[in-house]
Amino acid sequence: MTKSFVLGVSLATALACAATGAWAQTKPDKAAQTFVTKAVQGNLAEVSMGQLAQEKGDSDGVRSFGQQLVADHTAANKRAVSIASEMGMTPPGEPSAKQTSEAEKMGKMSGAAFDRAFVRHMLADHRKEIAAYRRAAKMKNEATAAYATETLPTLEKHLETAQSLAKASGKGSGKSKGSPQPM
Repeated sequence: MTKSFVLGVSLATALACAATGAWAQTKPDKAAQTFVTKAVQGNLAEVSMGQLAQEKGDSDGVRSFGQQLVADHTAANKRAVSIASEMGMTPPGEPSAKQTSEAEKMGKMSGAAFDRAFVRHMLADHRKEIAAYRRAAKMKNEATAAYATETLPTLEKHLETAQSLAKASGKGSGKSKGSPQPM
């Protein structure tokens, strides 16, 4: 074989890999697909909860946090849906049954009771999400890992906001009437 033939085959192989994305993107595995599915469902659930907080929240802090959840998780979901499409997946169009049930339960509450339940839910939910996104940030699938890494700071900010709301409510510094209830 001539040197130019080997070079030509190598160049052709490189171009084929670049065109198919074989170098830039590892093939999606089951773990990456599962994470992306749960990410889409989680984003949809957070948007729903954020909307509830804006409607049912008693304190300005809860209503404002709800607004932030809607904005941030809508943006995150656009990216997660894009990644699902890149993987050849059909992303879910709604939260999981459990997430829908939780939102329905919260939707029956109002006032200070809603605020307490909402903040408790946001604390638990964002702790779980952060742990899942930290694991996903280490995945071999580059798009999934990049999405998780990019989204983590927002989730951590949401957890901090929920912690601040819990602390403020515990001190009775919210708008809620009556004696403060611990979270």
